[in-house]
Order: sequence, then C-alpha cells, then structure tokens
Amino acid sequence: MNIYKHEFKMLSNSVITWSLALSMIIFLVMSIFSGFAESAKMLNEALTNFPKELLMAFGLDKIDLSSVLGFYSLAFLFCQVCLAIQAANYGFSLVSVEERDMTADFLLAKPVSRTKILTSKFLAALTGLTITNLVVWISSFAFIQLYRDGRPYDPKTLLLLLGTILAFQLFFLTVGLLVSLIVRRVRSVTPYSMALAFGMYVLSAFGGMLGEDKLDIITPFKHFEPNYIISNATYDPLQLVSVAVIILSIAGSYVLYLRRDIHSVV
Repeated sequence: MNIYKHEFKMLSNSVITWSLALSMIIFLVMSIFSGFAESAKMLNEALTNFPKELLMAFGLDKIDLSSVLGFYSLAFLFCQVCLAIQAANYGFSLVSVEERDMTADFLLAKPVSRTKILTSKFLAALTGLTITNLVVWISSFAFIQLYRDGRPYDPKTLLLLLGTILAFQLFFLTVGLLVSLIVRRVRSVTPYSMALAFGMYVLSAFGGMLGEDKLDIITPFKHFEPNYIISNATYDPLQLVSVAVIILSIAGSYVLYLRRDIHSVV
C-alpha cells in the first residue's frame, strides 16, 4: 500500500482549488495596478493622515502603493492568509481525520511502522503545499510582468519575498499537526485551522497597533512581513523563530504519534 500516493490523491482537489484561488487573487490585484498607480501618490499622501497604529495593523505604514512591489505586497498579504489556512488545514487533518472516522486502526494494522506512516502523510501534504507555492511563484512573475505597465521593479527582492512561502507554510502545517496530536480528538478541522491562521494574523495586527514587540515573536505574519522584505531587501532575523518552531513541532509530532493510543471501532 503506497500511503504517500493515497494521501496526495486525497489532497489533489484541495490543492487545485487553493492554487486557482491564489492565482486569481494575484491576478485581480495586479490587474488594477496600471490604472491605480497614477493616483497612488495621492493615496500615499492620504494614508499619512491615518493613525500610525492603524496603518501598522494592516501593514500599510511603510508601503508605497505607486511602486510595483509595494502594490504587489497587498496581493501577497492576502495570499499569506490563504496559504496559512491551507497549510493549517492539512496539518490538522493529517492524522485526525482517520481517528475521527475510526479508520486509523486499519492503517496501523498493516506491516508499516508509525514513523513511515507519518512521514508519508507529511510528505504528501508538503507536496501539495509545494505545488501551490509554485503556482504563486509563476502567477506572481507572470501577472507582475503583464500589468507593471513598464514600471521597474527588483526581481531579486521579489525572489526573496516568494522564498519565504515554504517556511511560512511549514509553520502552519507543523503547528497544526502538533496541536492535533495534543488535543484528544479533532472533530472538525476547519475551526482549528481558521483559528490558528486568523489568530496569528490578529496577533500581528494588534502587535502593530499596540506597539508590542513581544507579539512579533509569536506570529509568522511578522516574521515574514512582506513590507519589511521589500523595504530592506533582506529577511527579518525573526524568521529564525519560525524555523525553530517548525523543527520543534516536527520532533514533537513524531514523539506524540509514536506514543499515541489509537481508538479502534470495537
């Protein structure tokens, strides 16, 4: 029994749906850039009249909407929210769905180790996320090139920005997996994945509004903030926190899964 192929097949429709949705977001935002850029300078001036805390909450405090990458960062922020929900959804459902449907004991009765089962499931989810990641890459370069209206941008900075997606996805995938193994049973994946994704986004927004730097350490939306990367053409050192969380979550997930009591149908 090829667990990897089975798991990836189960995710295939979801991967296609998320990929198309993200591509459409980038298209819709960038398609209005050429017409919007002419009045963007006036909007930039108007934004200066808003409270700084409010602008920080929505990531508009250091953005230049008249530039190609500044405008693209709006699309990228929307994409981050979607990517977080998708990855968290896969993480929470990785092992919990079979436990909820009482089919986990059937899988574990096969001559396959728990380590191999979890690894195969994890790689299948990672493959799905990587496909979505590639679609975002292709869509970003294609639609920026199509709608930048001759305005210049730095491709290296765009590469830096897109290069954060995989780690961002892994954060929500691994944390979702770990939490699903900590709680007794996940009856519905959606509330958990939405709570994790939007919870982290709200923490990022409130951290900006309240000026609480401590909250920046918690949420990956701050670790991978697009405006920071575009403004500085480098990565935020806080990304190391996300990397540490990913490693600890993977290690913790294997430990918990190997020791987990699986309920059977009888």
